[in-house]
Amino acid sequence: MAIELAPNRRTLLGGIAAAGIGLVTAGCTTANDERNAGGGGGGGGGKKPITIGYIDWDEDIAATYLWQKILQDKGHKVTLKHVSDAGPVFVGLDQGQVDLYLDAWLPATHKTYWDKYGKNLTDLGVWYDSAPLTIAVPDYMQIESLDQLKSIGSQVGNKIVGIEAGAGLTAAAKKMIKDYGLSGWQLQTSSTPSMLAALKKATDEKKPIVVTLWRPHWAYNAFPVKDLKDPKGSMGKPDSIHSVGRKGFEKDFPDVAAMLKKFQMDDKTLSPLEEEVVQKNKDAPMAGVEAWLKDNPDFVKSLG
Repeated sequence: MAIELAPNRRTLLGGIAAAGIGLVTAGCTTANDERNAGGGGGGGGGKKPITIGYIDWDEDIAATYLWQKILQDKGHKVTLKHVSDAGPVFVGLDQGQVDLYLDAWLPATHKTYWDKYGKNLTDLGVWYDSAPLTIAVPDYMQIESLDQLKSIGSQVGNKIVGIEAGAGLTAAAKKMIKDYGLSGWQLQTSSTPSMLAALKKATDEKKPIVVTLWRPHWAYNAFPVKDLKDPKGSMGKPDSIHSVGRKGFEKDFPDVAAMLKKFQMDDKTLSPLEEEVVQKNKDAPMAGVEAWLKDNPDFVKSLG
């Protein structure tokens, strides 16, 4: 069984079982997807319809709804296909059931899928160039590097607040504890929501805390946090986030491919987009996109 390390969703995602792998499987498209397909900005306009596959990673949700809005406004009918993890999306791209996926983490996180299907896919470029696993603290703490953690152990009870026990991020944090000689330190594992709740409580009260985190994430926009430098490289090298199309995508959608190749985001643009779409408007993500575009009026113009 193929395994992918998924830092954003914090679990070691299972590989692709032969049964139920394709995106035509019942239940893969949510009611919200069906309701939004082709809506909002046009019903096709004579242009070929586009199917975008996505999973429950915050940056993927945000980017997918952003591009649904952009493409609908350009006259495309857009259908969203939601699945549980990246494996079925790559299969859908390979089989032509999905035209576009906006959240391929390469070269490491989705290596298994890229090695298997990449030869039949189209890499449309990097839109977020550094997606690292991190250890973070509030920006009011007087610490800048992981090799300074020992000095603040008493402030945080020698504890790092982590996420799910089976996460790739958790494995990296355990390696970091060993590499930096943090004997007596505890990595507290629970869940991503629990970690974020603890981070919110600590920063609201201006108290010290150490957490496992990753970029991109809306927490960097919502809380006063900073990443600690990692001179030993224990947390691993960052991935880049790519847009990936099915075979023949550039030929069938030359206008879209050209825009995607100009698509660029960084923390200053992506974190507020995630916060609008995934947090403030989680039940109406398109409203979040529209609010973000109102604050970023030149973004679509930058795509050509």
